[in-house]
Amino acid sequence: MHGVSIISTNPIYSGKLKAMRQNAIREVLNERGVMNQDMLRRKLAGRGIHVAQATLSRDIRELKLLKGASGYELPKANRQEEDDTHPKIEGVIQNFAIRVRRAGNLLIVLTRTGGAQPVAASVDREEWEIVVGTVAGDDTVLIVCHDGERAAELQMRLESYINRSEPDIRPMR
Repeated sequence: MHGVSIISTNPIYSGKLKAMRQNAIREVLNERGVMNQDMLRRKLAGRGIHVAQATLSRDIRELKLLKGASGYELPKANRQEEDDTHPKIEGVIQNFAIRVRRAGNLLIVLTRTGGAQPVAASVDREEWEIVVGTVAGDDTVLIVCHDGERAAELQMRLESYINRSEPDIRPMR
């Protein structure tokens, strides 16, 4: 199974999933060409986010999406706030990552089922110079670093996010 549908009665966990889902909707809409809800739902499914039609309708209403001749669009206020609404990497790692392993300049982040995409997206948004790129499956993220020394440094940082309640906020090189 490539994607998962998660149902949670925990309001904190549900709220984080909602925020991640709505951020994914914003990202999809920034790519343009989303003509209807079904197309949006399929594009989200392609990112591993499976959502019911009722939930998608609610997200569309909450995001105050506009529908014009070219399809759904974000209101201008939503476009400007987009970068500020992403969950912080520390929280994403704490919620989804289980363990980090290293092999040379490669890091493998093992996550809970369905957690790889949010983890990889968070690493990508950080735009750390030491990271060449990421690849995410369903429960595993591959992070490619420039060299083994930088990979070890990033491994320690990510492990600190998993193991501590207070994240390390020093900037990465």
